[in-house]
Amino acid sequence: MLAPHDERRFDGRISTGIGELDDILGGGLTANRSYLLEGTPGSGKTTIALQFLLEGASAGEKGLYITLSETAVELREVAKSHDWVLDGIELFELVNEQGLDPDSEQSILEPSEVELGETIKGVIDCVDRLRPSRVVFDSLSEMRLLAQNSLRYRRQILALKHYFSTRHCTVLMLDDRSSDPGDLQLHSIAHGVITLEQAAQEYGSERRRLRVVKMRGVKYRGGFHDFAIETGGVAVFPRLIAAEHHRTFSETLVSTGVDQLDQMLGGGVSPGTNTLLNGPSGVGKTTTAVRCALTAIGRGEKVAYYLFDEGIATMLARSKSMGMDLEPHVDSGALQIFQIDPAELTPGEFANWVRRAVERDGVRFLVIDSLNAFLQAMPGEKYLLLQMHEMLSYLNQQGVITMLLLGQHGIVGDVRSEIDLSYLSDTIVLFRYFEFKGKVLKAISVAKSRTTEHEASIREFRLARTGVQIGDPLADFEGVLTGLPNYRGATPMMAAEPAAARG
Repeated sequence: MLAPHDERRFDGRISTGIGELDDILGGGLTANRSYLLEGTPGSGKTTIALQFLLEGASAGEKGLYITLSETAVELREVAKSHDWVLDGIELFELVNEQGLDPDSEQSILEPSEVELGETIKGVIDCVDRLRPSRVVFDSLSEMRLLAQNSLRYRRQILALKHYFSTRHCTVLMLDDRSSDPGDLQLHSIAHGVITLEQAAQEYGSERRRLRVVKMRGVKYRGGFHDFAIETGGVAVFPRLIAAEHHRTFSETLVSTGVDQLDQMLGGGVSPGTNTLLNGPSGVGKTTTAVRCALTAIGRGEKVAYYLFDEGIATMLARSKSMGMDLEPHVDSGALQIFQIDPAELTPGEFANWVRRAVERDGVRFLVIDSLNAFLQAMPGEKYLLLQMHEMLSYLNQQGVITMLLLGQHGIVGDVRSEIDLSYLSDTIVLFRYFEFKGKVLKAISVAKSRTTEHEASIREFRLARTGVQIGDPLADFEGVLTGLPNYRGATPMMAAEPAAARG
């Protein structure tokens, strides 16, 4: 065995090859340490390991992938699927066709003893020959089988850890978690532990997430972080922490583009707040949000519209028929419309999209249409509330005006929501259907505003070819919000017939 080459010294941290993972780790990995990357088969261990080695290769560092479980051909196929070329990375197979030769079997010594000794010797010879800076050992499951008992296994892993440290290697040890789930021997040995998880959904693609279980001497970002395996590698979406993101902005009220709605809101909408448009299907929520978005574009602001419920083409055609042509603004880049399939999107990825729109693209007005579909992307209501609380806090601290659309069940009478987000909302605008003289009309009311002294009245609301129309307060009606009001006066109704439109 060669003496440790002490002339090699690394200071500071090294990148994993995934910027967002480095952020979660507080700046990357401490050099010359051994780390455990564990997860069930298919969770993404090999992809992350290859990105780790490719990052080193791009910096001129030698990389070594030691495999007991996959062949070099299989690893190159994985790399090819991501359009990677493994130049500068040595692939070393510890198991080959010789293991199938009956003449290679031992009769005096236990086969496991011979195989484990040969495996360790093969690792040492390869590392001493190549002197790599980064090493991936795939996988510890085979080592565990060769060792046959926990004491021998632990001793061998400790010996390997010490050996790698004297060779100044930064090592990723992969493990498929096939041992007893309660066995934490590897956790105690490794300098750091990253756990990968994947869960199959009843509908849609599987969800993947990771967690840093342990990282000695480093302040890392705890909790679960969503990630996805895409062409080009693993994309990690760090958990959003609103307290880390602050900026100064003007709190001057801005117009919605509808004078009567501004009056009802107490002068307009305040930057750094969110508004919940709450009402049954078809009542006008989307049209109102589009009108407000166009007004924001007119002020020179960039707008992001996240569309869960309908297609972009349908939305563009319907808005144009009501005198609100969005296509020129989409072409100019002032308006970004994202059609989202909640079955294929994780909450962490959506939060990452929002951050990118705000911080990279300069979006100052944002619409989520609707929360009902977003709810379906979540594993449970409590997670939706936590996610939305953090996201809305982040958007508020960035000075973004946010509009949230929430559809309710029912048309008139008992109208219910799937979930109550009222306490998270700075402003709540209610939309309702009501009956009058044999017709179904619409009403609008501002139920809450944390930043302004809003109007408490209920007004008639209509969608026309010129856009949104709001009438005078329905002062002579009682029970409008129930859908079956009593009329006790001579309140003039808007003369124009409502255009058939879906909101």
